[in-house]
Amino acid sequence: MIRNGFRRAKKEPTVETVGFDAFELRLGDLMRGERATMGKSLLDVQRELKIKAAYIAAIENADPTAFDTPGFIAGYVRSYARYLNMDPDWAFDTFCTESGFATAHGMSEQASGTKPLPTAPRLEKDIFSTPATPFIPANDAMFAAVEPRAIGSFAVLIALIGGLGFGGWTVLQEVQKVQLAPVENTPVVVADIDPLAGGSGVPATDAGVDVVAGFQAPSTEALDRLYRPQALDAPVLVPRDGPIASLDPRNGGSIAAPVPLDGTAVAQNDGAPTGPNVQVTETPRAGVQLVAVRDAWVRVRSADGTTIYEAVMTAGDTFDVPQTEDPATLRIGESGAVYFAVNGAHYGPVGPRGSVTSNLALSVGNLTETYAAVDLDADSDLAEVVRFAEVQGIAPVEADQ
Repeated sequence: MIRNGFRRAKKEPTVETVGFDAFELRLGDLMRGERATMGKSLLDVQRELKIKAAYIAAIENADPTAFDTPGFIAGYVRSYARYLNMDPDWAFDTFCTESGFATAHGMSEQASGTKPLPTAPRLEKDIFSTPATPFIPANDAMFAAVEPRAIGSFAVLIALIGGLGFGGWTVLQEVQKVQLAPVENTPVVVADIDPLAGGSGVPATDAGVDVVAGFQAPSTEALDRLYRPQALDAPVLVPRDGPIASLDPRNGGSIAAPVPLDGTAVAQNDGAPTGPNVQVTETPRAGVQLVAVRDAWVRVRSADGTTIYEAVMTAGDTFDVPQTEDPATLRIGESGAVYFAVNGAHYGPVGPRGSVTSNLALSVGNLTETYAAVDLDADSDLAEVVRFAEVQGIAPVEADQ
């Protein structure tokens, strides 16, 4: 049998569309966002507001149990909200709504800082050591700061110190070690030697005791060598100037006496023989002499520029030019007043009368080639100077022929 009727359709629940910003935004999220916008950490807020960082974290987490005195919660929340540029009254009301905190009268028991003793013993909660506080870094493990490379370096250092100590101890043992030096003679029985005999002769014999066969007592030198090292002996000194001190200048050199034709040496006053005399076989070089017949300023310089002679020569003055490897040079103020004497002959004058001559080489070859010999009969001034020199016994420079 079919019945006519209808059934009411079930009402489907309406699903409300949730938008992007349709979520519950808590007070702590807003405060953390504002603090992050300002670039401040909990420790920065603690330093600037003089409020513990644990209290700031408790305000953001809506945890009123972290405060020691509930009566100060309202001031802390309002100060922190004012620091973040938020409405302090709205922030405190929101904090009370989220945390269930209710303000108490100042004289009530809830506003007091004293808390009832817990019925069961429990450890005090340290907010700085609790892992729930993200702003405090976790404690490192005991061996976290130990590096393997540091352990290896430390082991090498310990090994080095131990090696140095062992080496020093070994050297000390070697230094303190006593070594016995061997003796030349074979040891004998010392008990058979008479101590009154000095231990240097044959041991005394008693009745019925035979003499030790082949016994030879050590010599004094051997015993002395045993207890006195050779390095302590007096060294033998050999004078370094021995060959020089043995030379006798009377046996040779220029002061030795001449040797007779028969070859025998002539004895001196002390009887020591002398050697042959020294003879010069080479003819000495001819010298140059400056001869002044009138007043003239003269300066003679060596090849290196050193002044050898500088003076005003008057009539009759002479100067012997030194014989050097490089000839000296002449500078004269009155060239006609000075002549040269070479090998007994006179050359010159240096130049015309009243003229100055410079850088004239005073060598024999240069003077004999440059100047002509002077005729004493034609030059009266030079002839007078030469005649005066002969009267005084002063001869011109002349080499031995």
